[in-house]
Amino acid sequence: MVSQDSHLSDQDLLLALDGELSVHDAERVHIHLTGCWHCRGRKQEMEATIAGFIRMHQENHDVKSAFPDGRRALLKAQLAQLQAQTVSSPNPFRSVSQRLSWAIVPALVGLCLIAYVGFREMLGRRSAHMVEVAVPNPRFTPGATVLFSRGQVCSGSNTKNKLVTSAVQRRVFDEYGIRAAEPSAYEVDYLITPALGGADDIHNLWPQSRKATVWNSLVKDQLEDRMRNLVCDGQLDLATAQREIASNWIDAYKKYFRTDQPLNRN
Repeated sequence: MVSQDSHLSDQDLLLALDGELSVHDAERVHIHLTGCWHCRGRKQEMEATIAGFIRMHQENHDVKSAFPDGRRALLKAQLAQLQAQTVSSPNPFRSVSQRLSWAIVPALVGLCLIAYVGFREMLGRRSAHMVEVAVPNPRFTPGATVLFSRGQVCSGSNTKNKLVTSAVQRRVFDEYGIRAAEPSAYEVDYLITPALGGADDIHNLWPQSRKATVWNSLVKDQLEDRMRNLVCDGQLDLATAQREIASNWIDAYKKYFRTDQPLNRN
């Protein structure tokens, strides 16, 4: 197993994204990601960057994808296009991912990162449906807490999130590159809710879709209430609750509600 003092390589993360790891390696990567915030954040950045670049590339060239929705299908489509342009392989029976050398794959990731940064302003002018990510980008929203004890958290009578001013909302929208988004379509939400000691800080805020995704802000509200009740009943440590909701609130929801789907989406 990889130690927590080291991190997964980009090659491991790319293979995991493409579903090309062996059963043993997939388990190794899964165990490492469970305990490593850095690698989870890196994996999320790769997913968002690759998907965003491919969408931008397709739209700029008026290409309508014939592939089913999903990250793996988009990635394979892009890899197939790159293979057709740059590589002529004598063996047609090997998969696209196997035919590409690992000298090309990191270059593709680097190209995606450059394109994402360079065209962020352009993407910000697109419609609100372009941003439907259910979890925040850890670069912008790592989460932040104030030094509250369990007693301080549970003695508070107001368990609802604080109102976010319109000025702060605009800053969050600008940071995520969606200036033209319809504000009513999003809740500028606290990653770590103040009811669990979350800080009133822009690093703890992100634009979460109200209804464009299954895992939306209404579903997250259920988790916030559930975790606070567990903390105040002494069944869950406050620091653990803060860490789990900041790391991946969807995984936390599945864990504490024991389900793979939201119990109530409305």
